[in-house]
Amino acid sequence: MSTEIKWQKSSLSGDGPQCVEVAEHNGAILLRESDDPNAVTTTSRTKFAAFIAGVKAGEFDHFTN
Repeated sequence: MSTEIKWQKSSLSGDGPQCVEVAEHNGAILLRESDDPNAVTTTSRTKFAAFIAGVKAGEFDHFTN
């Protein structure tokens, strides 16, 4: 039995196709860009949590300027 992957994007992304989507599947975290849904990157929950912590701490703010 296959489980449908339920992708989620930030509510701040708006309705446009320019967003990163995240899903959980079989214990792994999946990431993709909405405009290229076949290119999926997989990571662990631990690595994803470390990345999110860095985002919250402002470590990646320079990429948005």
